[in-house]
Amino acid sequence: MKYKIVNYKKIINKITNKDKLFIGDYIIDPYQNCEFGCKYCDSSYEDIVYIKNNFINRVKEEIINLSKGTIIIGSVVDPYQNIEKNYEYTRNLLKIIKENNFNLHILTKSDLILRDIDILSKINDVSVTFSIISLNQKLSDFFETKVPSSLNRLKIVEKLSKKGINSGLAIIPILPYLIEKEIVDIIDSAVKYKSNYLLFKHLELKGYQKEIFYNHLKLFDSNLPNKYMDLFGSNFIPNSEYIDYINDLIIETCGKYNLSNVIK
Repeated sequence: MKYKIVNYKKIINKITNKDKLFIGDYIIDPYQNCEFGCKYCDSSYEDIVYIKNNFINRVKEEIINLSKGTIIIGSVVDPYQNIEKNYEYTRNLLKIIKENNFNLHILTKSDLILRDIDILSKINDVSVTFSIISLNQKLSDFFETKVPSSLNRLKIVEKLSKKGINSGLAIIPILPYLIEKEIVDIIDSAVKYKSNYLLFKHLELKGYQKEIFYNHLKLFDSNLPNKYMDLFGSNFIPNSEYIDYINDLIIETCGKYNLSNVIK
């Protein structure tokens, strides 16, 4: 992996449309692209991670002009990827968010977040969401080769919850024909490991990403690319019939476990 320091005109991006899934008003990403290399993510196809020059000072300058709201960290790239161990942009960003009394929603797959419990526990309104794609380690290892196991992520959710930090689980993305039989078990595990909510989002395949993903998918199961082509067609999401089926299954199962599908 290569790293490059670059200048950016703007660090904090305002969300213009209502964010119903992650519930935020602003997005801050300390890095561009991600070295974790998850095969379904369009932030992993370039072998360069861009480090935002003068990031902390720029955040301090921009945040004082914002109306209070919720800042999302990690909706695009993981804020706790390996480069964070050296730069600590995310850790220092948390300090700024705390000092300026903003709410926070942070998404990650990394156990490095445990390093920052001391700051997270002092932010007034904070939620931490861990995403998984499967409890099946073989499947997870194939698509997510450089992140903690799903079991370890569940254990981190439990640790954060026990520290009084609002924590939840997300099935993101939902991989068709690979996840359906696991949904009940994932929700059961979410409850077992003290998740306060369960979010989910369907796989999106846009532009060149679709071809790259299909080529990788073929290595896992040679029959799956054709099934995906039928399911996605010319769209970047699965057809509405499949989406409705999965949505109903997850919402109904969460209802049986009394597990919220929104951050609370």
